Amino acid sequence: MTAWRFFPVEVRALRRLSPTFLRVTFTGDGLDRFADNGYDQRIKFILPLPGDGLDHLPTGDDWYAQWRALPHERRNPMRTYTVRAVRPELNEVDVDMALHGATGPASRWAETARPGSTACLMGPSADYDGEHGGVDYRPHDDDAGFVLIGADETAVPAVAGILERMPADARGEAYLEVPSPDDRLDLRKPDGVRVTWLAREGEPHGERLIPAVREATGRILTAGSEKQELEDVDVDVDDLWEVPEESGAGRLYAWLAGEAAVIRTLRRHLVAECGVDRRAVALMGYWRLGRAESVA
Repeated sequence: MTAWRFFPVEVRALRRLSPTFLRVTFTGDGLDRFADNGYDQRIKFILPLPGDGLDHLPTGDDWYAQWRALPHERRNPMRTYTVRAVRPELNEVDVDMALHGATGPASRWAETARPGSTACLMGPSADYDGEHGGVDYRPHDDDAGFVLIGADETAVPAVAGILERMPADARGEAYLEVPSPDDRLDLRKPDGVRVTWLAREGEPHGERLIPAVREATGRILTAGSEKQELEDVDVDVDDLWEVPEESGAGRLYAWLAGEAAVIRTLRRHLVAECGVDRRAVALMGYWRLGRAESVA
């Protein structure tokens, strides 16, 4: 029994949440066995090929090696997304997509998707008893102290899942940078967590998020934290994905996700400049400006 499995799906409904966000409701006979782990559960979204659909997609135990061995034109594109909601009793899964024009295979698919459009999800199986993986929000414990969240539009669906699963008495601040003021969504959250929407309005990525997180850490952190040595990450070559296996002590837990160069800047600020324990900081470069997503 494997932790993840393939779920052939089709679109049941599409709902435009804002100029940037599109909610896609998928249905499929096997989705009653799709595990509902909440938080920032990652999945693979596998796209059909023109004319061939999903005919060439390998789904066995060695699917990845077989997929890599296929000629490029017969290799179904894959992208990483976050589960937004799971309704096993209805065989439904929601995925919220941040649209940015027809600049990649997922966005091109979303531009033309209609009810009945097919795809495949690779996600956690409810038949597996162990840890599925793919959830990177891991605070110290249920009493995580103060939670600081920073994200751009690509990570807003993950933040939404995190906020609605937090304990009712959670305290924290979330800063969400989005393209437009009209991209503000009504998110369910604990009363003690403040959400601030930062509209970029044509400015570069991070122009609003970086100073907001800097200001927040200046208020939240106490003086006297010891600065730490920190090796740099070349985000033009390497993926920036640092999720601690063990939780660090302290009154702050930070979860930061978005454009890799922006997250690298915030990484340097929190760890090297402010001395936040690296075991209390989850850093995820969801994407890199000018570079296509790699498939792991």
